[in-house]
Amino acid sequence: MTSPLSPRPSAPTSRLIATDLDGTLLRDDKSVSERTIAALAAAERAGIEVFFVTGRPARWMDVVSDHVHGHGLAICANGAAVVDLHQGGTFLEVRPLERPVALAVVQALRAAVPGTSFAVELTTGIHYEPHYPPFHLDPGATVATAEKLLFEEEPGTAAPVIKLLAQHPELDPDDFLAGARRAAGELASFTRSSPTALLEISGLGVSKASTLALCCAQRGIAPEEVAAFGDMPNDIEMLSWAGRSYAMGNAHPDVIAAASGRTVGNNEDGVAVIIEQLVAEALGEPT
Repeated sequence: MTSPLSPRPSAPTSRLIATDLDGTLLRDDKSVSERTIAALAAAERAGIEVFFVTGRPARWMDVVSDHVHGHGLAICANGAAVVDLHQGGTFLEVRPLERPVALAVVQALRAAVPGTSFAVELTTGIHYEPHYPPFHLDPGATVATAEKLLFEEEPGTAAPVIKLLAQHPELDPDDFLAGARRAAGELASFTRSSPTALLEISGLGVSKASTLALCCAQRGIAPEEVAAFGDMPNDIEMLSWAGRSYAMGNAHPDVIAAASGRTVGNNEDGVAVIIEQLVAEALGEPT
């Protein structure tokens, strides 16, 4: 059996590292440890690209902006946006959730799961309903019903929707996800990364994995040459796609089941532990 802290022996040398942030690369206090900073720099020197792949919007990427090397690209909002962190989070590509589809999802969840409240994440910022937990990092948000937030005078004239969020004050998070998928899974992609009953809804087929696959194909990088890290259900598709995948020691049970390997928790620098092994392997050093 493969050691939980070791890659599969048959895997080719990794050319790209794809890592989630919260609960994965970041410690619980949202810091990047000195060991992790050193590991990211070592990967860059060894010619291994690093992609931050997160559910965070572009404007919340300041936690890693000082640790970006090389290309400076990140995949944000669960695959809905590719941004250039060297240019302050400039959007290079957006895979939107079309407003009529988002509205249909809202209507389906209102009917199937009473008590659900919504927020709308745009390329320009987030806005939310009166009963949605407020985002203290976004004091300029508009507060209105989702129907009003999604309205546009003419199709294509308003800022793109990159993510719809749905929150329920009482439901179990996994039960909420399963119920939402039953109610509207044919309309959009549903996932979650929060320990609370908070769902993240993207365009159908949009995920961390699908956008990462597009970015890798542009670079001639095969799935077998990618090492991925994650801890929550929004990482499952990415971990299943990558040739090497590592669930954090603090990961959700479904993530552990999806990954091909495991590392220690985010507060123990679990990503850095594996990056150090990958760099040594790339340089032909003993591990």
